[in-house]
Amino acid sequence: MPDNKNGCACEGDVKLIFPCSGAADVGEISDRTARDMTARGYGKMFCLAGVGGNISSIIASAKGADHVMVIDGCGLECAKRTMEERGIEKFLHFRVTDLGIEKSKSPATTERINKVVDYAKSLLTE
Repeated sequence: MPDNKNGCACEGDVKLIFPCSGAADVGEISDRTARDMTARGYGKMFCLAGVGGNISSIIASAKGADHVMVIDGCGLECAKRTMEERGIEKFLHFRVTDLGIEKSKSPATTERINKVVDYAKSLLTE
């Protein structure tokens, strides 16, 4: 990632991950998935709140990235809607609940996080 004063990640093979951290267990799984993927070098977690807050450098980074992944916890699709509201339309998207993980009944275990990481990684490498 380029290191500049605006925080823009607009150059190179950039893979940004925007999770909806939500208030439910599936939001926590989404958030921890993005953190784990960042730690493993599969991409870089980026700030969804910055998109919602209309921070120009974060929006520019999302629009300029080679790959953007948006992970929603549930069917409300808050992360997807946030991106679309700011004109960011080129992204991979899925919901944690699409993987058989039930909202409000699925604590964020290592097993569940690894399941979501594996799925997300497969999308980024397709």
